[in-house]
Amino acid sequence: MMQKKTDEIEKYMKDCTLCPRNCHADRMAGRTGYCGMTDKIYAARAALHMWEEPCISGCKGSGAVFFTGCGLRCCFCQNCEIAIGKDGCEIDVKRLAEIFLELQDKGAANINLVTGAHYVPQITAALDIAGEQGMGLPVVYNSSGYEKVETLKLLEGYVDVYLPDYKYADPLLAQQFSHAADYPEIVGNALAEMVRQTGPVVFDEEGYIKKGTIVRHLILPGHTRNSIQVLKYLQRAFGTQIYISIMNQYTPVYEQEKYRELNRRVTEREYEKVLNAALELGIENGFFQEGETARESFIPAFDYEGVGRK
Repeated sequence: MMQKKTDEIEKYMKDCTLCPRNCHADRMAGRTGYCGMTDKIYAARAALHMWEEPCISGCKGSGAVFFTGCGLRCCFCQNCEIAIGKDGCEIDVKRLAEIFLELQDKGAANINLVTGAHYVPQITAALDIAGEQGMGLPVVYNSSGYEKVETLKLLEGYVDVYLPDYKYADPLLAQQFSHAADYPEIVGNALAEMVRQTGPVVFDEEGYIKKGTIVRHLILPGHTRNSIQVLKYLQRAFGTQIYISIMNQYTPVYEQEKYRELNRRVTEREYEKVLNAALELGIENGFFQEGETARESFIPAFDYEGVGRK
């Protein structure tokens, strides 16, 4: 079994087409594609994370593993230290499996894979090892949404909960902020595959999600029209099959020279406008944020906690 996984990892790393960028980089030879990563796994944090949706973090905390690198690389990235930067500690598949088991021992409600698309073959290999050693937590795949259906199919049977973003309904905005004019089409197809795999959302007796898809939308300052278009699409395409998480926690992480509207937080009026639109659209299954949520505490310290061996 492990030899098959090793062969699969080598196949994808030699000619990488795991994400929609289709770089064809030979990552085994040390080349990097759009994600900025070779075949080596890098992670910047593995710890109980308390700031996800209530059904994911709850009181226990979500066992979040933050991977270095990203195939989308938005100009306003909230985790830019690891997504666009190089912060991270090198680990292997065996160590990743150990991390999953250690998070389970700490009482995590689930294993939360944050931005792991460029490591999918290694992640499934690590989940196989951890499963053989008693890891039985639900697995959450936490993603930008910019995913290939073919790659998502590699995760079938491994992932219980998909937690993708849907950032843009407007291709022009997607091109400006993420150099991905095809984002709306790619994400629409990816969401359909995620929902096919998980089916409707299911919770356990404690209120934790066991199965299903929660789609996140981060409102961007000055772009409520895009947000409303996102909600319209999600409601029309998926209705009550998914939950929608509408977030106002956007935090400017550095000064934008070209897109100056991104240098501020979302106003209360902007957030209320989007929430009112959600109500008018008849969206029933959802989460929203109360109070002053746009603050630095939502961005964890990428200090390698839980990554290195003790």
